[in-house]
This record gives sequence, structure tokens and C-alpha cells, in this order.
Amino acid sequence: MAQTDGVRFVSSSIKLPSFTPFSQSESELHVCTPPRKPYFNFNFHRSAKFISNFFGNPSPDHCFRGFLKNLHPFCSASLKLAETKPPTSNENSRSSFHNDGEDHGAVAQSKNVGRIRTAEEERVLISEVLVRNKDGEELEMKELETEALNSLKASRANSALTVKEVQEDVHRIIASGYFTSCMPVAVDTRDGIQLIFQVEPNQEFHGLVCEGANVLPSKFIEDSFRDGYGKVINIRRLDEAISSINGWYMERGLFAMVSGVEILSGGIVKLQVSEAEVNNISVRFLDKTGEPTAGKTRPETIIRQLTTKKGQVYSMIQGKRDVDTVLAMGIMDDVSIIPQPADGTKVDLNMNVVERKSGGGISGGGGISSGITSGPLAGLIGSIAIYHKNLFGRGQKLNLSLERGQIDSIFRINYTDPWIEGDNKRTSRAIMIQNSRTPGALVHGNESSGSNLTIGRITGGVEFSRPLRPKWNGTAGLIFQRAGAQDESGNPIIKDYFGSPLTASGNIYDDMLLAKVEAVYSSSVEQGSSMLVFNMDQGIPVAPGWLGFNRVSGRARQGFIVGPACFVVCLSGGHVAGKFPPHEAFPIGGTNSVRGYEEGAVGSGRSYAVASGEISFPLIGAVEGAVFGDYGSDLGSGTSVVGDPGGARNKAGSGYGYGVGIRVESPLGPLRLEYAFNHLRMGRFHFGIGQRN
Repeated sequence: MAQTDGVRFVSSSIKLPSFTPFSQSESELHVCTPPRKPYFNFNFHRSAKFISNFFGNPSPDHCFRGFLKNLHPFCSASLKLAETKPPTSNENSRSSFHNDGEDHGAVAQSKNVGRIRTAEEERVLISEVLVRNKDGEELEMKELETEALNSLKASRANSALTVKEVQEDVHRIIASGYFTSCMPVAVDTRDGIQLIFQVEPNQEFHGLVCEGANVLPSKFIEDSFRDGYGKVINIRRLDEAISSINGWYMERGLFAMVSGVEILSGGIVKLQVSEAEVNNISVRFLDKTGEPTAGKTRPETIIRQLTTKKGQVYSMIQGKRDVDTVLAMGIMDDVSIIPQPADGTKVDLNMNVVERKSGGGISGGGGISSGITSGPLAGLIGSIAIYHKNLFGRGQKLNLSLERGQIDSIFRINYTDPWIEGDNKRTSRAIMIQNSRTPGALVHGNESSGSNLTIGRITGGVEFSRPLRPKWNGTAGLIFQRAGAQDESGNPIIKDYFGSPLTASGNIYDDMLLAKVEAVYSSSVEQGSSMLVFNMDQGIPVAPGWLGFNRVSGRARQGFIVGPACFVVCLSGGHVAGKFPPHEAFPIGGTNSVRGYEEGAVGSGRSYAVASGEISFPLIGAVEGAVFGDYGSDLGSGTSVVGDPGGARNKAGSGYGYGVGIRVESPLGPLRLEYAFNHLRMGRFHFGIGQRN
């Protein structure tokens, strides 16, 4: 945001007294005298107190309001009985009404004034109450006179008042916010004693100067004061405007507040804003007991993950995101950020981290393959991995993994640098080598003989990813792939059971060099969130026989919260142009496509489109129920796939499914168990993990 130090209006003249806190004794004993300084000024600008306001009190706005409310510029009152003109011969016609702790508080009155005296205080009978300026003349602005009279509580015509009651009404007039000073004067007249409150109104507001507000939008400041332009300054309204500014900072978690207010001559209000800029950021390694220890991770590797930078106004919200980012590296057990006062209004950020005992290890697990739908262990996959998550103390990861199932097998070596050194765009790099064998049933289905063909792939390449803008992430890479079909014994084959080719080149395998681009938008992982993914693969025929084709695909998900229920709409589609292997066609049908069918049973196309709608609702605890409907089609493109694998296996090319299911929250994401019917009213169970693609 642009710096707003230059926010100004046109000026004119004003005087306000120096606001000072008062004690109870002062408020009861002494006559109030006008201040000498033509402004009021309060300031708690020192850094230690400024920063401690945020830690000692969660609401800096509350701290400021309480401070301002305790400021009473004219915090005492004395009832002074003034003589009329012409004066009476009675010497006692003019006197003062004091209560200063000594026993000399006698009130002399004229013959037509009654006197009430008690052991503790005396009362004076008042015949009339007036509001005048300090020269005893009527106020130019009648609305100010009305404001002052409306503020009075005890002071009424034909009432007997004590000094304390008059004093309290003086406080009420000052508390209205419109007046600089208030002096109560009692004047003896032929009709009785007049109580005159001599007030000095604040002058009109004609200008604003704001210093130190570097992130606060100038329009917000102007809007906060615009309604008061050309009007008499009201201290209460000024308090509200300052509270709104402090509230703006608080809503954004910023360490900032209005630390000083000064009203200058000319009707200029000067605001001093203190914004706590980040001075230094340091990392301290702690052990499990909280004692300092040596760390394996380089401090600069941690600090560069932070979006908070030196010179920025510190935000607690941004600090929380930084803590989550460092924890997401997977090498820390605990992370905290502690702001500490530094020079001026700056803060130092001390980051305390507890590293995990080891950055490496061995893990095992399991999963489900969507391509296996038959057999005693249908779709089950076991896995084992050897990994290190913090190579050389730079947060780099190395992973060697093996997955093995009934037919599936994947051996992968993956190296990831989450942030390339010297890059300021948070670009990551991943290098991958993989040898895999996956079922071909998604496109080719099971052979009539009961055997299954598989697709073997040798893949290697590099990918680069980086944030593009908030909630957007982009990936670009270059991937080499050699792919071909194999029988159950692992022998290469070039035709399926129906005599259709299994490769695009006619060889036992297809070579291709793919340039990959991907963009991902994700608002959050919660229900009701939005997600959008766009992919494009471009085959580059760098050598004779290498495939050249273009494949684009996209998917979107949008959730809507309606009371306790959540309605989710999913859309996906894609198209391939050029010469491509038949096993790269888009399969339609299955758990993440059209439920109620086996995987890939609806169609296999050059193009496709799938739509899904689902309503989920809470049942018991972490269990939710769901009702859904899906529709998918190959858009009539099945015959354009090499060998027409969909037509040869009598796939319909389009279909719909509907059913019910339950969702159970787990650390892996929602566990989905569903039962769906297809267009033939044949039912089928589906099991999935995570949000539906």
C-alpha cells in the first residue's frame, strides 16, 4: 500500500488544553483554571511500552480508549458567587463556595436566597441555569448550548445544589466532547442565584495530518474523519475515529496503533501512528525440554520460507502462516515465533524450532489401485520407502520407494529441492526416475481369455514448480517416457485379443518427450472450497518415430454450504490432438469418474466430459452421509482412438450413475464408501480416499 504520511486537509485555528489525568482529591478540592498550552497531546511512543501493549492486552484499541476516557482536562469545579451590578451594600453578597479540607466553607447569600447547611456539605438554591461563553456572552452556535444543557443532570432551575453536584455536571459537559473548558459561576440577581456554566467550545475541524501510517490506506483515514470536516471538534468522535483505525490494524493482525494525538492551531488534528516494523529475524534451536541446542538445518533455509520480511509491519496472521509453512517442511516437531521490542517501534522476531530426531528413515504403507477390479486381493498395493527429508541441512528430500500389488509395480527414485538456492520466486525442483507396470484395464479391459495386459513405462525427467499468485501454483517440466504393452509374464505385445494395435508407432514401445505445464488453484481444503486444475502435455518428436501430440485436460470443483449440508459440483474434461498411444486415451467410469461402473467401463475416448453433483450432510460425529449423481461421455470420440478399444469391448461411450455413501474423516482425508447404480440399474460398491477429483 502507498505511504499515507501526506494525508492533509485545509487548516484553520483551534485550541485545546493539555489533557492530564486527575486524582479524586484534586477533583474535589481545587478550582479549575484554564490551561496554558494551546493543544492536548498524549504519547506512549516508546518501543518497550508500545510492544508490551500487544502482549499485555489483546486489544490495543481497548487500551487507547481506556486511556482517553480517563483524560479530564477540567476535572474540578468551584462554585463562585459573583456580585451583580450595581453591587449591593451587603459585603457578603459575593463569596466563594469551597471544600478544600478546612472549615471555612460559609456561603453568604442575599435576603431572597435560602440557605441549607448540613454537617458535611452545604446546598445553594439555584433559580436559573445558563450556558455562556468565557466572556459571559451567549454562544454563537445554539446547538452547542443545547448540547451543554442536555449534559446536565443535577443542575436545574429551582434546585438546591452542592459543590460536588455542580462539579459532576462540569465533568458531564466536558465529557460531551464539544468543549475545551467549563467554569461554573454563581451570580446573585434580584430573582435569585443564577448558575452560569462558562464554556469554551472547541473550534471547527479543518485539517488532518497523519504520520507513520505506511500500510494504512489513505482513503480509510480520510473516510474516518470526513464526516467531521467543518464541524466543531468532538473529542468523543475523535476517539471513535481513532478506534476505527486501531480496529483496521487489529482485523489484519498488524502490530500497529495510534500512539499519539495532537490538536494544533488552525483546526489541524495530527495523528502519530506507530507501526511495528520487523527489524531482525533469528532462529533458535531447542531440544524437547526447551533448552538451546545445535541444529542440523541451516537457519537461512528456515528463514527463506517466511513471507514475513525485514522492514514489513509485523502481522500475527502472517506469522501464523509462516509457522505452518515451516512445519510443512516435515523436518520440525514444533515452531513458534516470539516478537521482542527492538529500536524505536521495531520488533525482532525470534523463531524457536524443535527439529525431529532424524531427517531420514524407512516407512511402509499400502493403497488401492483403481485399475484392478477382480481377484482375491483386488487393487491392494503394499509399499516401502527409504527417505531423507533434510539433505545437507537445506530441506532437500531424497526418496527411494517400491510399490507392489497383484499386478502393479512401481520403483521410483525422486529428488526434490523445495526451494532452489538463489531463486527469489520460491521455485522448487523435482528430478524423477521411475520404472512402472500398471494395469491396462482402464482402457483395454480384461481379455476374453481372463488374462490382463499391463502397460510398462520407463520415465525420467525434471519439473519446476512455484507459486504464481495467492492460491495459485504452477508447474512446468520435461519428461521422457518409453511405454509399451506386456502380457502377464512381462513379455512385450503389440496387439490385443481383438487384433487391435497397442502402440501408436507399431513398435513394441512408443518413445515420447513431453513438455508439461500445469496450473492449480485451490481456495482451501475445507468443504465449500473451490479447486481448478489445468494440464497440458505436448509431445515433441525430437527423433524419427517419436510421438508428437497435444493433450489438454482440466477439472474443477466448487462447494456450497447450505445450512448443515454441503453441495459439491465437479466438472472435468479433456482432448488429445495428434498421434498418441491407445493406452493414453481418457478412461470413463469408476470411483473418481462415473460411479456404478467398473473402472473405464463407460468409454475410452480421445475427448471426454464428466459431471458430478453431491450433497453431504452430518450424521454422527465425524461420519457424514452423501447422495450423489454422475454423468460421463466420450463425446463420440471413441472410434478415433487407435484400435477403437472402447468399441471392440462394447463400451457404451456414455452413462450415468447415482447412489448413496458415507464419509469418515481421517488423517489421510475423507474415507469414502459408496454404493451406486448405473443406467442398467446394476449396483456396485466404491471405496476412495480424499476429496473427489
